Amino acid sequence: MDFTFTEEQQAALEAARAVFSGVTPDSVPSPALTPGAVADDFDRPLWHKLADADLLSLLIGPEHGGAGLDPIALCLVLREAAKVLARVPLLESTAAAYTLQKYAAGDLRAEVLPGIATGDLVITVAAGGSTGHDPAELAVTARRDGTDWIFDGTQTAVPWAQTADRILLPAHTRDGHAVLALVPRAHPGLALGDQFSTSGERYAEVRLDSVRLSPRETITDPASWETLRHVLTTGTCALALGLGERVLAMTSDYTSKREQFGHPVATFQAVAVQAADRFIDLRAMEATLWQAAWRITTGAAGALPPAGDVAVAKIWAADGVRRVVQTAQHLHGGFGADTDYPLHRYHAWAKQLELSLGPAAAHEEALGDLLAAHPLS
Repeated sequence: MDFTFTEEQQAALEAARAVFSGVTPDSVPSPALTPGAVADDFDRPLWHKLADADLLSLLIGPEHGGAGLDPIALCLVLREAAKVLARVPLLESTAAAYTLQKYAAGDLRAEVLPGIATGDLVITVAAGGSTGHDPAELAVTARRDGTDWIFDGTQTAVPWAQTADRILLPAHTRDGHAVLALVPRAHPGLALGDQFSTSGERYAEVRLDSVRLSPRETITDPASWETLRHVLTTGTCALALGLGERVLAMTSDYTSKREQFGHPVATFQAVAVQAADRFIDLRAMEATLWQAAWRITTGAAGALPPAGDVAVAKIWAADGVRRVVQTAQHLHGGFGADTDYPLHRYHAWAKQLELSLGPAAAHEEALGDLLAAHPLS
């Protein structure tokens, strides 16, 4: 692999760093001290800054006001967003825009993509299924009624659904095919129940009771759900990587200043070895992330389908981000639990990312199934 990023991707990274440089993770109440959501809405001022920097339109085509870049550029931006715990639906909105750009009807693209690019139209994605563990497309049924589509079912843990304008969600037909539905938040038959993430953000249970949509609001291309799922997954891995890198930097700074027996604790072998192990975790998370992002971006041939690379990235991200924050808490000692210090916020976000990715053992099993179906010669 060539890890050299293009000039356009580097420009997106620099723009992201400039926008996120003024963001602090302490801008809302601590999730450890708040019984419900830390805020009713996501960070709207930051959202508008991202729009002004053209970072909401990265994956939208130029004909709709976007830059026409790829999931690699999105992952670079998300990596920076996670370092400051940016409270915006950047992953969900951009992944939805990318999928709509590729698979939606022309009139639907013209209707929604310019608004997404400017930040005036906010789209979130329901990809948690009915329980957070089962395949998301199985949580909702889709059936034809004349020319329209009817949707029934429940999707759980949908980020910021109460304040998004539309929700993109997967469903399955009677013959087992996956379709995508773009549902307005205020639509007959759609109801929202309040939920809260581990990180204290406002989520929702989305319930659909005979929700009727026109064919233009329903995407039936069989590749659309797989594309959306892969972009969401690699984006979540990018968030885990950025968060882990920031946490390890915090740990390095703390242990180099904290002294025991007249010496910085960073000079103790036990501390240095644990930090080195977490550095190795992060490098593995980075390598597998870019491999997965490159496969889904280019469609390059490989011994396994792109789902294999995505599974490997998920294995490292889910386990790696957990190990990084646990080691950070351990090396910070009691100071790491101080709610005036931001480490506990990163721990809560890391746990939410780990839950979103799912258990590494499940991804190892999926990888095993792919290996069995595609023997390596």
